[in-house]
Amino acid sequence: MPRLVAAALLAALVLPAHAQEKVRLGNLKFAHYGAVSFMKDHCRKFGLDVEEIVFPKGIDIFPAIVRGEVDLAASAADAAIANRSGGGKIYVVAGFAKGGARIVAASDQHITKIADLKGKKVGVARGGAQELLLLAELSKAGLTWSDRPGKDVQIVYLPFADLNQALLQKQIAAMCQSEPQSSQAINKGFGNEVMKPYDTPLGEPVRVLVMTEKLYRERPQVAQKVLDCFVDATKTFLQDPAPAQRYVVEQMFKGQITPADYRDAISNSPFTYDVTVEHIQTTTDLMVRYGVGKLTAPPRAADWVKLDLLQKAKQKAGVR
Repeated sequence: MPRLVAAALLAALVLPAHAQEKVRLGNLKFAHYGAVSFMKDHCRKFGLDVEEIVFPKGIDIFPAIVRGEVDLAASAADAAIANRSGGGKIYVVAGFAKGGARIVAASDQHITKIADLKGKKVGVARGGAQELLLLAELSKAGLTWSDRPGKDVQIVYLPFADLNQALLQKQIAAMCQSEPQSSQAINKGFGNEVMKPYDTPLGEPVRVLVMTEKLYRERPQVAQKVLDCFVDATKTFLQDPAPAQRYVVEQMFKGQITPADYRDAISNSPFTYDVTVEHIQTTTDLMVRYGVGKLTAPPRAADWVKLDLLQKAKQKAGVR
């Protein structure tokens, strides 16, 4: 049994069932969401019973938060901002991964730079970090775009799970894709990396841990335990990469990705603890500029990025 899982099971035996506070976690199935997923096994030693609910796409998590079915969620910053703009009662409380995207062209296309996308169909998932990164790169290259013919680049909106197949079947010439799917396309030979799209004002996008205002305000001790566990789980993954790899490959993906896929993915989407108010504000400003998320009332980052619990948790764990 992997040491990470064995340690979590041992911790579960230490505390009686009645001592566990239940928290419901919304998550997605991506390699760089692995440390967040590990919380369901790791948090019992913090007195938490974390129920992980895996959603097919990030856009599905926030309606579940509104319905009161999720207390905590892993999200792209864009999706969290769009939810907050629409009146969502959430706070950003940490970052958990950065990067996590590549622009990948079909291996039979002669595409080596963004300018080569002119006249091509490019796939991306709507509303996530990948869309914002793609549009920022197209803008930087002076290209126009639309989801209909007539502009320099035609955007084809597809779910993450369908992008690789669309590239393989020549339905699109390139894609801006998440990890580990972008690494899989390259490792399987039907995709070539054009670039990691981090040279715009956005830089490397940070995936964020969001918490409901209700949990943060009404259960402050539980909220602090959540961040204590998150920091400790992330620290465990960073300090012990081999069992972290086994957990993601074997537990999360059930062998659907290879260890090489995982290593390539994490090299482009390293785990982290941190996010800044400034990064969330920059992301918000770029979403407004490019019309991503159709923000009706762009939220001011300083009003809803709450990093006090994270700082306390990092101090406890001896993390700088």
